[in-house]
Amino acid sequence: MDQDSNLLGAYLKERRARLDPAAYGLPLQRRRTPGLRREEVAQLAHVSATWYTWLEQGRGGAPSEDVLERLARAFSLNDEEREHLFLLAQDRPPRLRHAERSEAIPPQLQRVIDAIPDSPAVVKTPDWTVIGWNKAAEAVFADFASMAPGERNLLRRLFRADGHDHLPDWQAVARLLVGSVRRDALRAGMPAEIQALVDELSESSAEFRAMWADQDVVAHGAGLKRIDYPGFGEVGLEYSTFAVDGRPDLALLIFNPATPEDRRKVQAMMALRLPE
Repeated sequence: MDQDSNLLGAYLKERRARLDPAAYGLPLQRRRTPGLRREEVAQLAHVSATWYTWLEQGRGGAPSEDVLERLARAFSLNDEEREHLFLLAQDRPPRLRHAERSEAIPPQLQRVIDAIPDSPAVVKTPDWTVIGWNKAAEAVFADFASMAPGERNLLRRLFRADGHDHLPDWQAVARLLVGSVRRDALRAGMPAEIQALVDELSESSAEFRAMWADQDVVAHGAGLKRIDYPGFGEVGLEYSTFAVDGRPDLALLIFNPATPEDRRKVQAMMALRLPE
């Protein structure tokens, strides 16, 4: 097979050449090329030497997810290199790894959303718990700083007794969020805490139970959110959802006031929260 058409094999061969035999306690003498031999990599990855040789030669078909994970560990690939391996072998990225929940976002990202003056911005996890927000989000959505992490879960807040308040199109918002949570949760491998949240809401809310049973799967993407605020009336917010590079477990949502009048209302709500 031509080198240019065997991209997976070329990548494996190049990664193998980078491995230091001394780091694995292997003898250094009588090595004609740098790095580890094919049979040594195969042993590290717990695959047959013949089959690994076929992989480098572009034979034997696409390796399974399990084999790719073992190869990634054998080569000590970082997250970006692991993703590249999967894209070469299966034309898709690997499943998201569910990381330990952190109550803080990267400080650079916090500074980015703080720099957005009067458009609410939040950073959320796959189960839609808000872990980062700016001042506009506190004024428009909720006083997140005073809440425990569980109280900052948007899905739980939407399906509680007062979740319909201030949302003229609650039904559409709820269906979108439920479908988004299903997608994000499965991409994260449906970790136990997300399943526990689904079980909790299925028990406490007939509306959630029915929507979850519909099996809808959607991306949150972009759209228009309308909220009715006492004393301010209806406010339109155009939202967009962004991936956080290097943190596949997080997403950034920015809600831009739809009209100049909506922006003036957001600014007035923010002014009410300023310390005297």
